[in-house]
Amino acid sequence: MSASGGTKAIVAALAANLAIAVAKFVAFLFSGSSSMLAESVHSLADSGNQGLLLLGGKKAQREATPQHPFGYGRERYIYAFLVSIVLFSVGGMFAIYEGYEKIKDPHAIEAWYWPVGVLIFAIIAESFSFRTAIKESNEVRGGLSWTEFVRRAKAPELPVVLLEDLGALVGLVLALGGVGLALATGDGVWDGIGTLCIGILLILIAIVLAAETKSLLLGESAGIDDVQKIEAAVVDGDTVTRLIHMRTLHLGPEELLVAAKIAVRHDDSATEVANAINAAEERIRVAVPIARVIYLEPDIYSETAASAGENPAKAPGGSVH
Repeated sequence: MSASGGTKAIVAALAANLAIAVAKFVAFLFSGSSSMLAESVHSLADSGNQGLLLLGGKKAQREATPQHPFGYGRERYIYAFLVSIVLFSVGGMFAIYEGYEKIKDPHAIEAWYWPVGVLIFAIIAESFSFRTAIKESNEVRGGLSWTEFVRRAKAPELPVVLLEDLGALVGLVLALGGVGLALATGDGVWDGIGTLCIGILLILIAIVLAAETKSLLLGESAGIDDVQKIEAAVVDGDTVTRLIHMRTLHLGPEELLVAAKIAVRHDDSATEVANAINAAEERIRVAVPIARVIYLEPDIYSETAASAGENPAKAPGGSVH
């Protein structure tokens, strides 16, 4: 996995979640708090999720084969989608079930200092993990807002870790609030309500992750900046006079397919056209290094063909859009 894949953030989150999961489960055994049980399962699920992200990054590095000629870059998308399923089922649904059971049959929290102490420790540990994810993300998100970064990022690992860590911190605050109210009122129902809120939060995060990863799995085009760089690199005004139309597709986070029809001069020889295509491919790779699979089709631009039909891009010599 490349540096942009956020390996450091994943490892930091994995280490934090494993330690926190053990501490939360111990606190549950001593206190009987359903919030602590839900949170321990949440941290255990998050640990498994980070393991899935690391596994996906490893599998994505395999070389292309005749059966998979474009390689295995999308393995990272598949494993990120599995993360959303685990978060929904193991984390969210379990917490909702546990919260419902606690509300139906509430009981007082014992040894209150265990859950409170562990929750404070967990908030500190998750904050360090979240800080690492933010730092890693800042190195690649550029001028994008956080919402835009989560929605537009082609590498799924950092958005996944960011949302998981954010969800973990909010969940810990909810758990602390539920335990605190249960202790203050002597009514264990508040512990169940806190647990229920944690489950709803995890399901919402899982839905967001699933929606964004589904888009990557279906196949997304290059980002706006990369498209503009490719368009500028293709045309040199001499051998390639116009970009007729172009399609881009991410084969993986760091591998882009570019297919375009380009206009060449009508009196160029076959050798000159071949040289023009080779030169255009080289300019594209310099402008956007992740453009590793490039197919350029030469054509003679025609104003008549370009104006034909509602979708002239389908016609020979049609326009870009």
